[in-house]
Amino acid sequence: MKSKIFTVLALLLVAGMLLTACSKSGEAATAEETTSGETTSEEVAETKPLKVIHLVNGVLGDKSFFDSAERGVKKASEEFGFEYKTIEMGTDPAGWESGLADAAANEEYDIMIMGTWQMVGYLEAIAGKYPDKYFMIYDTAVTPDNCSNACSNVYSITYKQNEGSYVAGVYAGLMTKTGIVGVVGAQDIPVINDFIVGYTQGVKSVNPDYQVLLNYAGGWNDPAKGKEQALAMYQQGADYVFQVAGATGDGIFQAAQETGNYAIGVDSDQATIIKDTNPELAAVIATSMMKNVDNSLYRALKLHLEGTLPYGTSEALGIAEGGVGLAKNDIYDSLTPQDVKDKISQAEADVTAGTITVDTAF
Repeated sequence: MKSKIFTVLALLLVAGMLLTACSKSGEAATAEETTSGETTSEEVAETKPLKVIHLVNGVLGDKSFFDSAERGVKKASEEFGFEYKTIEMGTDPAGWESGLADAAANEEYDIMIMGTWQMVGYLEAIAGKYPDKYFMIYDTAVTPDNCSNACSNVYSITYKQNEGSYVAGVYAGLMTKTGIVGVVGAQDIPVINDFIVGYTQGVKSVNPDYQVLLNYAGGWNDPAKGKEQALAMYQQGADYVFQVAGATGDGIFQAAQETGNYAIGVDSDQATIIKDTNPELAAVIATSMMKNVDNSLYRALKLHLEGTLPYGTSEALGIAEGGVGLAKNDIYDSLTPQDVKDKISQAEADVTAGTITVDTAF
């Protein structure tokens, strides 16, 4: 009788162990499925790598505007660990609309970044077609009424280039020995004219009788035309010429070097960029009016990752926000007397405080 009881107890014990083992095995399988193949949407959002497209309606290598944008995206990618791809659409505007449409439809991305006023209408037309994507546009702003979704997935960055150009004009006015300075713009368009009116105001603030020569090159990638126009200005007595013409401005630097005069760069610290490869040419770029596209895109991507970027809005960045400023490198330091440096610092402070209101083309 006892042996039968022991046998029954033994069988019950074995059955219990089997049930426990099966239960634990099922729990482990469930946990494994949850972590390896059944992640929640929140977990996917946290672990999915961000993919960014930088769409250039032009080409890199301008040592100015587009290169600055590329630096900002690259820096953010390296620091924040996301993937990005740059697409250069070339200098022919006829291909830009189709290039944007093709990239928007066929590239793998979470954010697409582009710049310049020429792209505004194209972006407004497609933003509503991709509500699950984000777009950033720099140096211009979309109009919400022109988007089917009120551009709610678009963040626009503009720059107070008139403020930075005002300070560049003050610099040219303080440094000129002839009382004649120049400015070459790429095209007769509002954003370029915003540079020009600020620059002219800055020059005239030093001496209202100073002359500001003006020409438009008609394009962004014509160094020969830039050189031709700058040479004409130097021959008329200008000793400083401000280039607001992208890669066309390379010719302006060459003209300054050939005539023994100076130039003012644009968008990036152009002297520092070429100093290692062409120190003689860099030496004639007294300073540059920096439109800090790189800083603004780095900031925007950082805020996106933090979840605080205000999509559906436009922000204008000036001297106070670090959006624009004057390059103060070794060349600037060696060329610029201390009293001029002090007056430049005061001009920046006055603009930031609102003591000086800078004219605008808008």
